[in-house]
Amino acid sequence: MNIVCLDMEGVLTPEIWIAFADASGIPELRRTTQDEPDYDKLMKYRINILKEHGLGLKEIQAVIDTIDPLPGAKEFLDKLRSEVQTIILSDTFEQFAMPLMKKLGYPTIFCNTLEVAENGEITGYKMRVTPSKLATVKALQSVGFDTIASGDSYNDLGMIGASKAGFLFRSNAKIKAEHPEIPTCEEFSELLAAIEKSL
Repeated sequence: MNIVCLDMEGVLTPEIWIAFADASGIPELRRTTQDEPDYDKLMKYRINILKEHGLGLKEIQAVIDTIDPLPGAKEFLDKLRSEVQTIILSDTFEQFAMPLMKKLGYPTIFCNTLEVAENGEITGYKMRVTPSKLATVKALQSVGFDTIASGDSYNDLGMIGASKAGFLFRSNAKIKAEHPEIPTCEEFSELLAAIEKSL
């Protein structure tokens, strides 16, 4: 039995941190998992910048409320889910993801949780499991699923490599050059066709 595992940000939705960086005028927050392979290092960097500027969860959620899924993402996901079980595996956080899941028709998502103080300051984060995407794919395989995975960033490479088929979607030139063995897709129609061929 097949199950498709998709990244969220950069694949189905815009990058939340980039949107917040632009809205807040803090360009340092544009750094994402396409730039930094070490997720813990990236999150500590982000939390420190938020603290420096006195920004917290409320300000980020206000920006998230203005974000829509990428054009064509909901239609792609609806079609895919009509053909095969699909899970979104993301290193984002429940507090960020839920408004976007509503706009995507509430697909299943496995993600992480922020630690937030009473005043709304983000003080840390709790990973569901580490490495979250690869560990989840291996767990799905251990109960009889064949996985097909797609994402755009360094933190997606493990689940893509461990799956029976995997695809980079709208990744950057550096990651594509470092991993020429992974097929790349730029459009939802292309990704849907590649996944269907792998079923």
